[in-house]
Amino acid sequence: MIRALLTKLTQPDPAPLGDDDARLAITAILVRLARSDHAYGASEIDEITRILSKRYGLTPDAAVALLHEAEEVEAAAPDTVRFTNAVKDGVRLDDRIAVIEAAWSVVLADGVRTAEEDALMRMIPRFLGITDLQSNEARLRAAKAMNGGAG
Repeated sequence: MIRALLTKLTQPDPAPLGDDDARLAITAILVRLARSDHAYGASEIDEITRILSKRYGLTPDAAVALLHEAEEVEAAAPDTVRFTNAVKDGVRLDDRIAVIEAAWSVVLADGVRTAEEDALMRMIPRFLGITDLQSNEARLRAAKAMNGGAG
């Protein structure tokens, strides 16, 4: 599955992704973001696992398995532009906005926003066809959810 997804992502004009491939590519984007500051720690891993369980209705074990598969994809994957373009072409707008909200949750999970994370969070929404306003609204929702809905 990993090799097939990487082959799709490296095509000059990738075809829309199926549900499983889209899920794996989206998770790999979250992993890339979490790894961007070279501090891929427990808080970010836990947040990605929580997002996967909630978003896709996965058991904790299934979420961890998807995360491990996505870590392999991310490590071997092409550039972020190709990643996000494949997701943009294969995922509905509402789902892409949800991806940005999840991405902000990962960035905020460890309580530290680094320059590397901020740089990717300027790029990823744009490549997914998400406006700055939509990304900012997603960030605010993610922050509110992390604070227990207060705010």
